[in-house]
Amino acid sequence: MAMPGFVLLVHDRNDGDCAKRLGITVTKKIGGAVIRNRMKRRFRALARELLPDMGKSGADHILIGRAGGVERDFSQLCEELTKALRKIAGGDVLLRKQEHKPK
Repeated sequence: MAMPGFVLLVHDRNDGDCAKRLGITVTKKIGGAVIRNRMKRRFRALARELLPDMGKSGADHILIGRAGGVERDFSQLCEELTKALRKIAGGDVLLRKQEHKPK
């Protein structure tokens, strides 16, 4: 799920563990070490706030930093992550409904 400040990838592990894991990637294209570390701190704060309630159980959530995320307001990033997690959860529900559709 691409957003202006980040890309969110959610990978279902299918290993029986219901933990919600987080991975963060911010490349050198985004900026120097100080900027990359700031972005990672912001991503960790977002995840701490939103993943326990909105994250998918038993999945890896990968946040990939984009250049637009450096100067974005934290509240905007929070709204975008909320929107992305809702879209992923909604898509999941649609997939489950289609899988169990009687023939």
